[in-house]
Amino acid sequence: MAKKGHDIPRDNNILRIPLEEAMPDNYLPYAVEVAKDRALPDVRDGLKPVHRRILYGAYLLKAFPDRPYYKSARIVGDVLGKFHPHGDSSVYDAMVLMAQDFSTREPLFDGHGNFGSMDGDGAAAMRYTEARLSKIAMEMLRDIDKETVEMVPNYSDSEMEPKVLPARYPNLLVNGTFGIAVGLATNIPPHNLGEVTDGVLAYIDNPEITTKELMEYIKAPDLPTGGVLIGKNSLLSAYETGEGKVTLRAKTNIEKLENGRWGIVITEFPYRRNKSKILQTISEMTGDKRHQKALEAITDIRDESDRTGIRAVVELKKAADRDTADKILKYLFKKTDLQM
Repeated sequence: MAKKGHDIPRDNNILRIPLEEAMPDNYLPYAVEVAKDRALPDVRDGLKPVHRRILYGAYLLKAFPDRPYYKSARIVGDVLGKFHPHGDSSVYDAMVLMAQDFSTREPLFDGHGNFGSMDGDGAAAMRYTEARLSKIAMEMLRDIDKETVEMVPNYSDSEMEPKVLPARYPNLLVNGTFGIAVGLATNIPPHNLGEVTDGVLAYIDNPEITTKELMEYIKAPDLPTGGVLIGKNSLLSAYETGEGKVTLRAKTNIEKLENGRWGIVITEFPYRRNKSKILQTISEMTGDKRHQKALEAITDIRDESDRTGIRAVVELKKAADRDTADKILKYLFKKTDLQM
């Protein structure tokens, strides 16, 4: 509106201007800036500005994989002071996400201490945890000091920061991303590093390669928490158009338990789903009249996960057989986040 000058009618500091003129002049630039500078990643390195600044800040600190860990608060403080003048939680939360192997397919930080869990436990405060760059993060930053990327002034013109990282591998595909901007959103799932590398080589050999041919190398998303993807045709649509819907299931087995009873054993949970909440939901459903009849054979639900891996058990009554277990599993897929 400022460019229109003084010819805009004013009434007690209220500018009288049609909405259709105000929106393009004001809201659209705001929306573009939010998309570009905060919520959506750059396709070249697959990073949002906050992640890029954290990686570069840790690089300047020389928090390398072969060096001792730095206190997370030190890394966060440096990034806030030099590159990202926002709240400290916005920086620390982003760093935690990059260190969680159940959130990020190839973690970019090697975290030391409590960095949260699949059960929704938050990370310890940044004054307690320590971190350093992971080995693969160094491939994102390699040769950055050799004028490989454009450097731009920071918010105070006191430091220079990279506009994009050199990124020796396609991080956007490998680690995926999710973000909501203004009028735009993105949700790209993670993929297997080896498969993506094979896909890149196939594309170099044949730039005219079709999506279907490329899917011989990059078959489907490869999620950090595992699970089973159903719907190959929908995946082709997602890769070709950017929109597609596939079903993700927990990895389950119906087996005889040590006590001789049948049980449903869950070894992989859907990506970005809280394990303890899913088990709690199943427990609450057994006492709910709407689900009681379908789930009456369930006698116990327990989480047996430990350092060796994920394992949750839904134990059935002594009289229940394999068919009963199969029916209950199908019902749980339909009614809970075991399938999404």
